[in-house]
Amino acid sequence: MGRVSRAEADRHRSEVVTAAARLFRERGVGGVSVAELMGEVGLTQGGFYRQFASKEALAGEAAAEAFEQLAAQLRQIPEASVSERRAELAASYMSQESRDTPGEGCPATALGGEAARDEQGSPLRKSYADGVRTFLDVLAEFDGESATREDHMATLATLVGALYLARGTAGDPLSDEFLEAARRRVVETVHE
Repeated sequence: MGRVSRAEADRHRSEVVTAAARLFRERGVGGVSVAELMGEVGLTQGGFYRQFASKEALAGEAAAEAFEQLAAQLRQIPEASVSERRAELAASYMSQESRDTPGEGCPATALGGEAARDEQGSPLRKSYADGVRTFLDVLAEFDGESATREDHMATLATLVGALYLARGTAGDPLSDEFLEAARRRVVETVHE
């Protein structure tokens, strides 16, 4: 079999990172083998180490990709008043769909426990912290000028914590209660 072009290798690498961003949010980094990951994009396991130094390095790239996807989704919420944008954010983020599809959802929620257990300075932990900072920046774009960084942090903690609890209690009525309570709290806490 011949060598692939640089452009094709770059495309394959990008496909692996995107697939890892989804699968790691769904099942955790430890819940996905290199063989499964490469098979997901139609590649062999042997090509993995030509593209990535390690699975841990890929986890960092995948987390960064997942946070970029989240920021892009949030920035698509139309310009409107602060209360309207927060209502749209709350409705989207705290939805049953968001709860039930972690592979497409928030990496702060899906990867938080994993990042907490990872070593200080690991690629995942670094990307996670950078991604949380970006999430805070996006929240600052949503809020009025009177909102403080502490306000953004409290909103983020409400969103992530409630979604985490809703996922952990899915199937129990408590899950929907967490989603609804967080939606209300995010909308009620407006700084205009």
